[in-house]
Amino acid sequence: MFLMDILVIADYFFLIFHTLLILFNLFAWLWKPLQRWHFIVISLTFASWFILGIWYGWGYCPITDWHWDVLREKGVQDLPNSYITYLIQRYFGADLSPDLVEYATVGFAFIALVASIKVNFFSKKKA
Repeated sequence: MFLMDILVIADYFFLIFHTLLILFNLFAWLWKPLQRWHFIVISLTFASWFILGIWYGWGYCPITDWHWDVLREKGVQDLPNSYITYLIQRYFGADLSPDLVEYATVGFAFIALVASIKVNFFSKKKA
C-alpha cells in the first residue's frame, strides 16, 4: 500500500512538473526576466530530443522515461510514444493522430526556439 501511495504521488509530480516544463518551453520567451532561462531550457530540450535521441530514439526525454517507469509500476499499459499524446489523452480524453501530435510538438517547440533566439540574441537593446 505504501509503494502505491508513493507511485501516485510520483505520477502527479511528473504530470504537474512536466506539464509546467512544456508550458515554460512554449511561452517563457515572452517574459523578459525568463528569456535567458528559456533559451537554456529549450536548448536542453532539443539536445535531449536530437542528441540523446541518437542513442535512445528520436525525441527522447528522460522525464518522460522516468514518468513511464512510474506508470508501468502502477500497472498502466499501452503508453503512447509521445508524452504530448499522453497529456492530451489524460487531460482531455482525446485520441489524436500520433503523427499530427508529433509534428505539432516539434513545430511549436521550433517556433519557441526561434523566438527565444530572437529575443535573446537579436532584439534591439533600448537605450
